[in-house]
Amino acid sequence: MVTATATACGGTGTQTRADGTLSFTVAVVEPDLTTVPILAALDAVRREGHKVDVVELAEPELAVEGLAQGDYAISAEATGPALSAIEQGAPIKIIADAVGNQWALYGKPGITSCADLEGRPFGIFSQGAVATAIAKDWVGAECGAGERPRYLTIGGSDVRAQALASGEIDATPLEISDAVALESSGTSGLTKVVDFAETLPNLHPQTVYANSSFLSEHRPVAQAFVTALVREHARINADPQHLVDLVDTYLPEEDQEDVARVARRYSDAELFDAAALTRQNVQGTIDFFARAGVIGRGMTTRDAADLSFVREAA
Repeated sequence: MVTATATACGGTGTQTRADGTLSFTVAVVEPDLTTVPILAALDAVRREGHKVDVVELAEPELAVEGLAQGDYAISAEATGPALSAIEQGAPIKIIADAVGNQWALYGKPGITSCADLEGRPFGIFSQGAVATAIAKDWVGAECGAGERPRYLTIGGSDVRAQALASGEIDATPLEISDAVALESSGTSGLTKVVDFAETLPNLHPQTVYANSSFLSEHRPVAQAFVTALVREHARINADPQHLVDLVDTYLPEEDQEDVARVARRYSDAELFDAAALTRQNVQGTIDFFARAGVIGRGMTTRDAADLSFVREAA
């Protein structure tokens, strides 16, 4: 299980112990199904003798800040805040994929295109959320001049799913787990308007990133972690029950029946592939966030990522 022992930065950083093994801290953000393969990979590192503490944080910006300061060695969550920090000179590198683009836009009956959403209530989490950026990018590309939905900020993916089911909004981007929950609840007529994994194939909104000094000074340990994560993802794709088992181990409070349905969807879509990052799709991700106004233009894959770890693991 995850031990929630911190809500802000202030750790002691990575230390080398007397026997040559490391003691370091990894930050996770509100753990969910996408986090448990990372926790399993960290257990593989522990089995090599290293001491790994895991802290749970409320938002990715805190994890990125801790990485920049050297308090945390590794974290994994939203890519946007990491790119923003890298742009400002933070010593951070993206090293693997956490989960593929799992966002899709769902609408109530009759909503089939952007034109159907003009002036209609459209649920978003916040102006700075990646799902909001994805949705607005689609609106900008697909809607005609002056045709825009009416954006309503109403909470996380699960809250927006319920708002869609109850008719408070006409459309909203949802993660797989919340889309499956809607389907399981018997809500009828809701349609998938667009699958953003198909329209934005080079976007990787959730990645694994690390402190650059940790990567350079302790490469074998960083490599052991990435290799273990690649293997965990491969096991999930081969058998979604592995994800169910991981959730049972690390997040036992989750409903197992719901987890099994979501795990099958993740597996069918092959969204777990830590080694999926390439120069092309990292650059595509950078270009998306530049287009969304999260970062300026000009950043390259070399600036943002070290793909040598996934190449070696693969």
